[in-house]
Amino acid sequence: MQESELCIACIRYMVSRRSLPCAGCAHVPENCAAAMVTTIKHQTSKDGFNCCIYKLKSIKMSAINRKLMESITDKMCKHVENSVNKVEIECLIREFYLLLGEQSAHGKAVPGLDRGKFRSMLHHEFNITDDMIMDGVFRTFDKDNDGFLSVKEWIAGLSVFLRGTFDEKIKYCFTVYDLNNDGYISRDEMFHLLKNSLTSQPNEEDPDEGIKDLVEITLKKMDHDHDGKLSLIDFVTAVKEENLLLEAFGPCLPDLTAIYTFEEHVFKEEEEQ
Repeated sequence: MQESELCIACIRYMVSRRSLPCAGCAHVPENCAAAMVTTIKHQTSKDGFNCCIYKLKSIKMSAINRKLMESITDKMCKHVENSVNKVEIECLIREFYLLLGEQSAHGKAVPGLDRGKFRSMLHHEFNITDDMIMDGVFRTFDKDNDGFLSVKEWIAGLSVFLRGTFDEKIKYCFTVYDLNNDGYISRDEMFHLLKNSLTSQPNEEDPDEGIKDLVEITLKKMDHDHDGKLSLIDFVTAVKEENLLLEAFGPCLPDLTAIYTFEEHVFKEEEEQ
């Protein structure tokens, strides 16, 4: 096999298995960039596939075959339009596999970035702490609903999360708030989201009643077709009329300081490699 063909094979392996191949279990020849990955442990998963755990933190970008990285990056560019450039996509790919490596350090093979690791990242990098909101953000990233984030889902999600257009952010927030993914934000969903995001007053006799009143006020303002729930069209219309309603049911987007800190860490670190 020629090296260029190997690179394509490695990309296909990464897409199907959501992990990097290595010489030990994917039969990667020595001249392939994937063979440079340091393997800590080989093991066989329940489905019979040979998997391995990588010491990804030891990998420098300069050690990865540029053709391989460029091929992955080109594929990702088609999904994120102009929000992040090719160099930044490479940085996000590297960050994804660093997080995946930390996740794998517990001694088990993983098909992608799991909910727990992603929630931890949201908490520490972006100060998003509400459990319901964090689960909603994960669900918004996890397009195929398999419980794991692929590198494609990671990059596509972050491109909106960090630099999305206003229209993209409206749709993103709606999806986060649509807890059961049925295409509507119901009264019950509004109630639970607002209850989680609002702090009750010590002297308040029945805080739930106050939240129910707030739900009704919100519906009166945002429910344009008066069907007792918010569709995407209702949400878009209301937010475009009043931009402050974008995160009406709880903060689910990073503030500018958190965005700057994350990008400085991820993108600057790559420049220094």
